[in-house]
Amino acid sequence: MSSFMLAIDQGTTSTRAVIYDVAGESIASGQKEHRQIFAHPGWVEHDATEIWNNTRAAVGLALAQANLTRHHIAGVGITNQRETTVVWNKLTGEPLAPAIVWQDTRTQGFVATHEADGLATVIKDITGLPLTTYFSVSKLAWILENVPEARELANSGAALFGTIDSWLLWNLTGGPDGGVHATDVTNASRTGLMDIYSCQWSTEICSELNIPLSMLPEIKTSSGHSGICHDDQLLRDTPITGILGDQQAATFGQAVFTPGAAKNTYGTGCFLNLVTGNEPVTSSEGLLTTVAYQLEGQPPVYGLEGSVAVAGSLVQWLRDNLGIISTSAEVEELAASVPDNGGVYFVPAFSGLFAPYWRPEARGAIQGLTRFVTKAHIARAALESTAYQVYDVVASVQTERGEDTGALKELRVDGGMCVNDGLMQFQADVLNLDVIRPKNVETTSLGAAYAAGLAIGFWDNLEALQSLWKEERRFTPNMDADHRKELLGRWNRAVGNTVGWLEPLA
Repeated sequence: MSSFMLAIDQGTTSTRAVIYDVAGESIASGQKEHRQIFAHPGWVEHDATEIWNNTRAAVGLALAQANLTRHHIAGVGITNQRETTVVWNKLTGEPLAPAIVWQDTRTQGFVATHEADGLATVIKDITGLPLTTYFSVSKLAWILENVPEARELANSGAALFGTIDSWLLWNLTGGPDGGVHATDVTNASRTGLMDIYSCQWSTEICSELNIPLSMLPEIKTSSGHSGICHDDQLLRDTPITGILGDQQAATFGQAVFTPGAAKNTYGTGCFLNLVTGNEPVTSSEGLLTTVAYQLEGQPPVYGLEGSVAVAGSLVQWLRDNLGIISTSAEVEELAASVPDNGGVYFVPAFSGLFAPYWRPEARGAIQGLTRFVTKAHIARAALESTAYQVYDVVASVQTERGEDTGALKELRVDGGMCVNDGLMQFQADVLNLDVIRPKNVETTSLGAAYAAGLAIGFWDNLEALQSLWKEERRFTPNMDADHRKELLGRWNRAVGNTVGWLEPLA
């Protein structure tokens, strides 16, 4: 009777529950958006309780749409926005503060302090991550020092820390009534607290920052038994057997398992993930060392990641902040109404520049404006900015690996923005690579279902998952090399003009 897998996909802007059959086809889904809270400039927060309530609602919507009950669900996979930090009281289940989102930049002072005292170098050597506002470590430290009672509760063992996967897992498995406090190795690898070599929490970093180890969740494999849904849940008695951070889940859903293969996800941000193998690879080109996935009973598989902070969220900004469009779907038609960007370049450094620059002091800018420019040119420049940012990351990958060691020959793409044919063709043109879109572009939730299904034999092995992947369209570059060079040169100049914006004036 248990013929389906259910994936919970908790993202930056919404929570989805998706039900999959054995062919990897989605048969039903439910979705609920949550609020984006901007209490101060540079602050981005979510209400963790709202996210938990939305998760329960989304699961109910999916089951109702499919006319299924928990008895039809073989297992649950969780995937989540990474780095976003929740601290809660394990006795009451109440968050101590709003969740601090991965885009939040309030902890720049913490970063500067520890760049000066050398701890940033220690963290990079141990975790494979630079010390930036992006990762969880600075957010957790901020909560412990700035939220009333947080330090006291943490020292007494009553406060728990987790990324969103841990928060959902704990609540699904009972919350204060015996909830499982755990995470998987991919999410742990994004905190800035995990030793990338041992895949255990770093006692050295925790000691330096006075973070009690009792706060931290147990690190588990990405595919394996994590817990059982509590008897007060719609999915009661259903096993939770897969957890992956969203970008690793998308990599898994794209069946990118072979070292040297890569995918790029176009979501709120933009994330390129390259699988490297069973040993961590340290980047000298601004890429992040991370864990791609770990199957039960097997060693971890590592990857390199290029993280771009703003992609799809820029389209939302055009809609919500400027009113240039009334729905996100309108941006493609508006951008296509002009033959080019009219000389406009949009660098969306709203939270600084992420990979490969790592310039937190940069701020966004629209450049090249003239009286000729219309909202259509700005919309086109906004879409093109995503392709340019991906180019910067891919160029770093190519430099890192070199032509003789397996540089990229093609790029698999997924996420909401990849359905935009014009953007994907422009992406292929500026990369001078084939860009391949699969039939199923919602690979994040699919990857969580795959990981959960592997653990319980719903699917047999990685080869079975690879056989389910199907190409929908291939975009082949056709841009003149001189024109490509000119466009990229203008983009590089625009990026250069945004750095240093928050530095003191002379």
